[in-house]
Amino acid sequence: MDLVHFTILRPPEKQDGIPVTELSLIAFPTRELFVEKIEEFDLIIFDRYRMRGILPMSYLENVANYVKNGGTVLVAAGPEFGAVDSLWRSPLAEVLPVEPTSRVIEMPFRPKLTEMGHRHPVTEGLESLAPEEGWGRWFRQMDVVPLAGQVVMEGAEGRPLLVLNRVGEGRVAVLASDHAWLWGRGYEGGGPQLEMLRRLAHWMLKEPELEEEALTAMAKGQALTITRRSVAEVPPGDVTVTGPDGAQVVLPMPEVGPGRYETVWQAPAMGLYRLEQGDLTRVVAVGPSAPREFVATIATGAVVEPAVAAGNGGILRLEDGNFDIRTVREGRPAAGRGWIGITPRGAYVTEDVSVAPLLPAWAWLLLAAALAVAAWLVEGRRGARRISGAA
Repeated sequence: MDLVHFTILRPPEKQDGIPVTELSLIAFPTRELFVEKIEEFDLIIFDRYRMRGILPMSYLENVANYVKNGGTVLVAAGPEFGAVDSLWRSPLAEVLPVEPTSRVIEMPFRPKLTEMGHRHPVTEGLESLAPEEGWGRWFRQMDVVPLAGQVVMEGAEGRPLLVLNRVGEGRVAVLASDHAWLWGRGYEGGGPQLEMLRRLAHWMLKEPELEEEALTAMAKGQALTITRRSVAEVPPGDVTVTGPDGAQVVLPMPEVGPGRYETVWQAPAMGLYRLEQGDLTRVVAVGPSAPREFVATIATGAVVEPAVAAGNGGILRLEDGNFDIRTVREGRPAAGRGWIGITPRGAYVTEDVSVAPLLPAWAWLLLAAALAVAAWLVEGRRGARRISGAA
């Protein structure tokens, strides 16, 4: 993955009298990033970004359109998210799933998963990665009001902490705190910062394994384990299995965890099985884990060596170079240095032979007579023309 990271060290309001020609700073390539090449990026992250006049509103409007067309944006919010120069007060607000209240909550709190967070693949099972004392505390959170999407984590006073949403073909996430780094530093035991951010990034990059609605299957021998993940409150229902012979079986899917439904079914035969549940389909192959043709994938002559030795033959590798093919009598050595022999055996059987003339004899006689008469007539006419011409 290529990472393009820009840190604005000299905002427009910073003036210290140093001539621009003496600065060793690279100009921020705003047009190249947000106009010419914006469609080439998979994920755009605004980390405590505030409107400083560097990006024109039209560029942020390009980012909003980029999300609608399939792009992804992650906003890591700090106190500036609720200020007058917040991203919320730009065209990007059209795709953001939250609205800031301008209130900054500064108090110790432990992040926790919401009911939706226990079901969503981005945060599902994160509590199992907590230390014995629980996750470490954070100390600052931006108060936001959810407008759309799914709140998967909450923080101080039960306020939304991590909100995910789909906009058009793209995805947007807002983390309403800038203290996630405390987990990475191990403060008070820390927390799953790396795993949470990894899942978040992969979900935004549309990793199939992190889709909210997914139907998967795993075969072990002929035992087929079918798993359905869903964030909907209504159970997804039964799954229809179509076997390689066309026979269909309807299987119930009991809930084994928050948002996870699973069933184990013994397939009657090996082959391809098609799974259908609502608008989700999946094809899985049931068969031995190591098919016969994959038991030994490296060429070797050891398997046929006894039979070859009985016929005084030999085994040569093509990778060793070209070799001659010679004719040898039966019982003689049929292999040597740079050559291999074959024994002509005339091993063929003639089942039947039928011989028939193309035409009967009288037909050949008539054909010959007709050709002779035709030749005589042609030559006679040519001779008459020569005599007339001479006269």
